[in-house]
Amino acid sequence: MINVIYMPETPIQHEHTKHVVLDIYLIPGKGPTRSCVSLIFIQYHHITLQQQHTPSQHIQPPNSHNTTNFTGAAAAENDDDEQLFPAAGETVAAMAGNDWINSYLEAILDVGPGIDDAKSSLLLRERGRFSPTRYFVDNVIGFDETDLHRSWVKAQATRSPQERNTRLENMCWRIWNLARQKKQLESEVAQRTNRRRLERERGRREAVADMSEDLSEGEKGDIISDASAHGDNNKGRLPRISSTDAMEAWANQQKGKKLYLVLVSLHGLIRGENMELGRDSDTGGQVKYVVELARALASMPGVYRVDLLTRQVASPEVDWSYGEPTEMLAPHNSDSLTDEIGESSGAYIIRVPFGPKDKYIPKELLWPHIPEFVDGALSHIIQMSKVLGEQVGGGRPVWPVAIHGHYADAGDSAALLSGALNVPMLFTGHSLGRDKLEQLLRQGRLSKDEINDTYKILRRIEAEELSLDASEVVITSTRQEIEEQWRLYNGFDPVLERKLRARIRRNVSCYGRFMPRMVVIPPGMEFNHIIPHDGDMDGETDGAEDRQASPDPPIWAEIMRFFTNPRKPMILALARPDPKKNLTTLVKAFGECRPLRELANLTLIMGNRDNIDEMSSTSASMLLSIIKMIDKYDLYGQVAYPKHHKQSEVPDIYSLAAKTKGVFINPAFIEPFGLTLIEAAAHGLPMVATKNGGPVDIHRVLDNGLLVDPHDHQSVADALLKLVADKQLWSKCRSNGLRNIHLFSWTEHCKTYLSRIASCKPRHPGWVKSNNDSDDDENSEPESPGDSLRDMQDISLNLKFSMDGVESEDRKSTLENAVNMSYSKGIAKSAQREKTDQAKFPALRRRDHIYVIAIDTDDIRNLFENVKKIFESVENEKTAGSTGFILATSLQMAEIHAFMVSNGLNPSDFDAFICNSGADLYYTSSHSEDNPFVFDLYYHSHIEYRWGGEGLRKTLVRWASSIIDKKAQNKNEEHVVTEDEAVSTNYCYAFNVKNPALVPPAKELRKMMRIQALRCHVIYCQNGKKINVIPVLASRSQALRYLYLRWGMDLSKVVIFIGENGDSDYEGFLGGVHKTVILKGVTNALSDQFHANRIYPLSDVWPADNPNVIQTPDQFSDADIRGSLVKLGVVKE
Repeated sequence: MINVIYMPETPIQHEHTKHVVLDIYLIPGKGPTRSCVSLIFIQYHHITLQQQHTPSQHIQPPNSHNTTNFTGAAAAENDDDEQLFPAAGETVAAMAGNDWINSYLEAILDVGPGIDDAKSSLLLRERGRFSPTRYFVDNVIGFDETDLHRSWVKAQATRSPQERNTRLENMCWRIWNLARQKKQLESEVAQRTNRRRLERERGRREAVADMSEDLSEGEKGDIISDASAHGDNNKGRLPRISSTDAMEAWANQQKGKKLYLVLVSLHGLIRGENMELGRDSDTGGQVKYVVELARALASMPGVYRVDLLTRQVASPEVDWSYGEPTEMLAPHNSDSLTDEIGESSGAYIIRVPFGPKDKYIPKELLWPHIPEFVDGALSHIIQMSKVLGEQVGGGRPVWPVAIHGHYADAGDSAALLSGALNVPMLFTGHSLGRDKLEQLLRQGRLSKDEINDTYKILRRIEAEELSLDASEVVITSTRQEIEEQWRLYNGFDPVLERKLRARIRRNVSCYGRFMPRMVVIPPGMEFNHIIPHDGDMDGETDGAEDRQASPDPPIWAEIMRFFTNPRKPMILALARPDPKKNLTTLVKAFGECRPLRELANLTLIMGNRDNIDEMSSTSASMLLSIIKMIDKYDLYGQVAYPKHHKQSEVPDIYSLAAKTKGVFINPAFIEPFGLTLIEAAAHGLPMVATKNGGPVDIHRVLDNGLLVDPHDHQSVADALLKLVADKQLWSKCRSNGLRNIHLFSWTEHCKTYLSRIASCKPRHPGWVKSNNDSDDDENSEPESPGDSLRDMQDISLNLKFSMDGVESEDRKSTLENAVNMSYSKGIAKSAQREKTDQAKFPALRRRDHIYVIAIDTDDIRNLFENVKKIFESVENEKTAGSTGFILATSLQMAEIHAFMVSNGLNPSDFDAFICNSGADLYYTSSHSEDNPFVFDLYYHSHIEYRWGGEGLRKTLVRWASSIIDKKAQNKNEEHVVTEDEAVSTNYCYAFNVKNPALVPPAKELRKMMRIQALRCHVIYCQNGKKINVIPVLASRSQALRYLYLRWGMDLSKVVIFIGENGDSDYEGFLGGVHKTVILKGVTNALSDQFHANRIYPLSDVWPADNPNVIQTPDQFSDADIRGSLVKLGVVKE
């Protein structure tokens, strides 16, 4: 028996009642599992004040003499449970018709759906009766089990005693099971929290130890260094533009700039007018925000063009406008500050086709199609940069000054675009995956695997981690988002961020460590159309004759019909009927405060409804609770709750409340931002708001109301009464709000936004020449996005020496000397100009198709055996010169060249070599047989963003030394991972692995690096025998995008050959506009282990039913390969 005693903080106001005891009897059955619990009986007792109760005293249920009591749920799971219950079947029969079951059920159902406050001390009904329902839901179960209450209702309505008892049995079992599950979840949450804390503290200690200089006072403490955009006092607030002259002065400073900005928001239905907000869960506030942000940025001085990239949806289930490739966003204010008017200026929605054609899918299903979007977006940006270059760039491309991703899917896309273009990235999370995962795990309804199947949450979290790796600036709405949500991520530590920021200010090295800048910039609003009401319900202000003549908005009559005295000040709440919005506490505060009821009316705008029965269970339950409370406190004639309102009528609702000299309230338990508070302030309404979350930042800026504890209904009532009763305080709060509201305007938002972009280090493709370059332009092809090979130095990689006969140190130094010597010697311009067009540019510029061979293996001989098969399959096209080849591998160039020379292979068969997992890029050269390779100098400058250098290398070496084989026979063999200095380069740190089974998964090493603020891309390769660590935005697939950017290589004409599995960066080749041939049977034994230990399943990034992906038969031949190419439409039969 589980004996539960409920002891309230205050005595229960019930006759002769002091304690409530709940006795749960567990009776095992004889089903398939011997220890399963088939029946749970629950009884509660009212103990009189005179009766003393101790844990050893148990009150037996009627007719339960055959039941043996025992304490603790664990006993029910013992394999020997049947010994404790000698006659379980007899007991069930004896108890089947007992009155105590019916009386218990009636006691539960008598309470209703649980309308009481969420605080444990307020679990009693207002009239003194205890709520067993609420007790179990809140204290035992801990979940919002509205469907559990519905089960109780069904049980009460059942007339058959036997069926009724069966229902009760099932419900009681569910209660017990959920109670046990809650304890398990609480334990798991505590373990996760403690483990995360220990990992972070260890990583922080190691990072600080590496940064050897003494820390200054500014580096100590736990406070996040980046102050809010508004600060903690007046000094920290945004500079105000309080006059037209000041605004013009700021605008003049921006003249001459021709900025190009790219925003990315993928999911939902996005258009400029008549937005279908609320149509589905993907089309909500984020859609409105990104559209208004694009529109506002385009109207700012110095901004020439803003592109908002999203998904093109040409589906019969949505409006045709979502299938239009381009939509121009007209500015709201025709008198906008900008004078940057040109042929392509302004704000545009650019819809990029990707994913299933003719189908609108939710955001959780977009993940496998992200690479396809990136390729399409990259094509648009390159073309637009060239167009803008012709218009305002003097003929040189105008690259985006920043790419801004919104939400995790767009953050992942923006990171890849930022890496491909080498331009700064910004990120706004809107809502974060780790926070959602923690909430879902605490609820306990779904396991982690079930959560991921439903929400693809692990893929989302990794996208957010990558966004932290790649972003210069992370924009949040509130400080709460930073302190309580972002700190859950491996890539952001507020303590370490403070230390790094202090070192940067002191111009001290951070040893390769980087942390994104967290900036609070609240969403903007458009206030030009708002005219605050200065009158009251009895008359208008002077000079408002025109307004007097206009009729009242229809929504006013719809609200005022509820009130006996509509002239009283209106307390306005605008929120959906959701438990998190805490509207029941507001109604309770209003109902229990008689002075407040006498002075004011209450208006609840709770969305739209036709029939409560058609609402979701949670919303319906909450609305019914509110209606019952209105009836309980007899608030008829004092509370309005209209069934319908239009989005366009919301400003009129605010105006009505202001006209009555009312107050706006947001009583939510936690409010991430609180946009309605800003809207209300713009209409002249003082506020009462929760002290948890965004309203704190808003109140700091506006100073137009009071903050309250949302759990304390008395505090809510006192704050409302204070504002309604004290007209002087009301006027002061109103004035403060109207005076400071411009700080939340789109103009202020965009000013801060652009200033943050200006603080980023400018980045753009490295080969783009400045206006001071004296080289002739006429020698470049008119449509070339890059320059020719004349700007690249020949690399004198005389690799005739035997790599096997040279010691590792000599081998490395010889290679480096050869590279360095070749860098200093260029090709003479006169000789270069005499070359034909074919010699000016890499051969891949002339190809109809490019075949990328990205087969991963630990045996280079197997690699080139498959290369020969591919060559033979397209022998005719290869001979004609229409087909080119690129080798993408984890191997080093020296290894490849040595093997090709020793086996009589010709390096010129390939147009380019992507080596070291994407860290290095070479082209073949015809200048010298002894020097067959040209190294792309600009590629390293393109990928070096946030490369940790020597600081990263030292940390990796320390990690490698910690991986020990405890079963090794001697100390010389105990190190599992060792640095491969011979193969390592400046942008690829290579490590050898003796026993891959003893090495932690790649995700663990990546996690450790992120915790220490080291940004890198960890790749397990060559069947687990090698680990390559390269720059965070570098990869083999990203190198292909670089070739498109640099040389115009059409990605849609690229065919990639891969095996059934491969290195840990294998997924990069599975999506995009290119075509993929999977060679069946080409596999590595340990590669499956790599992918089994992934952060998220490979299926989350593998596009299902992708017509651009095809597999060869097992034991394929060159004819099979050609057959696959024929099916893809690349070659003819």
